[in-house]
Amino acid sequence: MAAAANVTRGLEQVLTTVTETGAKPDGRKQRWEKHKLARRTELTDGVITAVRELGADVGMDEIAAHIGVSKTVLYRYFTDKSDLGVATTVRFFENTIWPRLTEALSDDVDEYTLTHTIIGVYVHAVDDEPNLYRFALASSPTSSPAPADSVRLVSQLVMSSIVMRMTERGADTTGAELWSHALVGGIQHVVDWWMTSRTLDADQVVDYLTMMVWSAVVGVAAVDGSREAFLASPPPLTEPAREAPSDATGGS
Repeated sequence: MAAAANVTRGLEQVLTTVTETGAKPDGRKQRWEKHKLARRTELTDGVITAVRELGADVGMDEIAAHIGVSKTVLYRYFTDKSDLGVATTVRFFENTIWPRLTEALSDDVDEYTLTHTIIGVYVHAVDDEPNLYRFALASSPTSSPAPADSVRLVSQLVMSSIVMRMTERGADTTGAELWSHALVGGIQHVVDWWMTSRTLDADQVVDYLTMMVWSAVVGVAAVDGSREAFLASPPPLTEPAREAPSDATGGS
């Protein structure tokens, strides 16, 4: 709970400074920045409603009309559609994904259940809002709609959980930060790909990701997180089970 609270405070700092740059503002400028942030948030909520109702391919003119403002007003608070997509993603992350993740990581459950639950939270949250995710993906200047600050914060939250549970086992936690970034980044990119391909259903994606991640968790736990122990004796790849050849003649 303490780890989740610490990272949540980090998220709040990111969200409240999303439109602030440069030196610390004076009182009047600070009031304007607060007004601007509040108005930007209000407009972002309107964009989310528009995308949900009109679809992921909605344009700036349609968004402005749906919200009831001019496109000029939108460009006063968002530099372009990419900026609008990032703001939409941050808002969705703040209101939907983050609360579910912190709740899951705060639960006192076994490691396998925790792994499956965390993956399921993210995959199903995205699957429930395909228009928002595709809108953010299409608006993103990079290959993924997830803002870097959001990814960093989730990685910190996952790392806190890894460190806590490995410490309880007396294991080496040196690789915890690297593993957390690998897990979060890998899952994020899988979901980005899946939202455009849709070759599997959501439950299959959760199960296959859990299969991969849990296998890695078991491997790390087997050597208590020790890089040296792993390299000295890497786990062998098991041979597939082979059926005994049948007797074609039926004889003994």
